[in-house]
Amino acid sequence: MIKRIARTAGFSGLLAALLLTLLQSFWVAPLILQAETYENSAPTEQHEHAGESATGHEHGAEAWSPEDGWQRVLSTTGGNLVVAVGFALILAALYSLREPGRVSTGALWGLGGFAVFCLAPTLGLPPELPGTAAADLGQRQTWWIGTAAATAVGLALLVFARHWLLKVLGAALLVVPHLIGAPQPLVHESLAPEALEAQFKVASWLTNAAFWVALGLLSAWLYRRSAQA
Repeated sequence: MIKRIARTAGFSGLLAALLLTLLQSFWVAPLILQAETYENSAPTEQHEHAGESATGHEHGAEAWSPEDGWQRVLSTTGGNLVVAVGFALILAALYSLREPGRVSTGALWGLGGFAVFCLAPTLGLPPELPGTAAADLGQRQTWWIGTAAATAVGLALLVFARHWLLKVLGAALLVVPHLIGAPQPLVHESLAPEALEAQFKVASWLTNAAFWVALGLLSAWLYRRSAQA
């Protein structure tokens, strides 16, 4: 069973990561590069904070970041691969508890993963371009984790629970994080135009949706095939 899960996660994660990188390279990355031009051209005064010393605000001269081109694509691919294999491991482990009857069932699992890890959290914390003001990182991470967990449990209760009270509880769990509200910055501001921000949000949602559907289909197909081997 462990080999079956690992094999499914490895191959499906690799293929889904390559698809995600391809979509990001042609759709998401150009929007980020365009936003970086606004960030780099912003006046220096906008990056200064009152009360901070010059040495405390300087970025390390030796800090490395991938350059545009093959370095950025390679870094993106590596990050996508790690994340995709991790998500594929979760799906394959769930298949061991409830094996998909058809390959198409994997698409439903994929959409569930998209709802848990992308759609629900980004309703409160939408994808941000460089140069966008944001709330405290720790608070955002806490809200993101809580929202993902509540959404996962809520969906599971709605789909698999039989008693109506449990289904009501599941529906409530889907709503509670958004009633609490995601942490927001004191001032909402962005260096990039609103139209570019809107394009980036749509591109991020659609590329992640395609990734999750592909991951669900691939993992279900490989999991079922490994059982027949």
